Amino acid sequence: MIACVQRVSEAWVRVGGEEIARIGKGMLILLGIEKGDGEAEAKWMASKLAGIRIFEDAEGKMNLDIGQAGGEALVVSQFTLAGDCSRGRRPGFERAAPPDEAERLYGMFCDMLRAGGIRVGTGRFAAKMQVGLINEGPVTFVIERRPGAGA
Repeated sequence: MIACVQRVSEAWVRVGGEEIARIGKGMLILLGIEKGDGEAEAKWMASKLAGIRIFEDAEGKMNLDIGQAGGEALVVSQFTLAGDCSRGRRPGFERAAPPDEAERLYGMFCDMLRAGGIRVGTGRFAAKMQVGLINEGPVTFVIERRPGAGA
């Protein structure tokens, strides 16, 4: 599982010109689900992102997690994060999980964030979307969790 996480002052997603989700201060999470990912990876990633301290405290230091900062999350499924660009000029997507499995884990991941008290907006799985954001910092992290990785 791979996530591209951006600290934002706001973010939104549109499908067919219609805005379907919007958040204020928080995280835009582009989530890629790979073959072999399961509940353990979703749980690890949700816990990691709920607890990662990327928000500034009163002294301007990254000491607050999303809950402490009063932030929200916008989660957008993005299979292209599983793309392999190491050969040729066209990415290969063999590492991406099949759509039915990816959608199940995407939903599970979002539910886990919600269970932790985080307000979560979502994109629309498998839809062509337009995603907009105002990145604060800019602050962007790529976080990966491989299937079977230790605690």
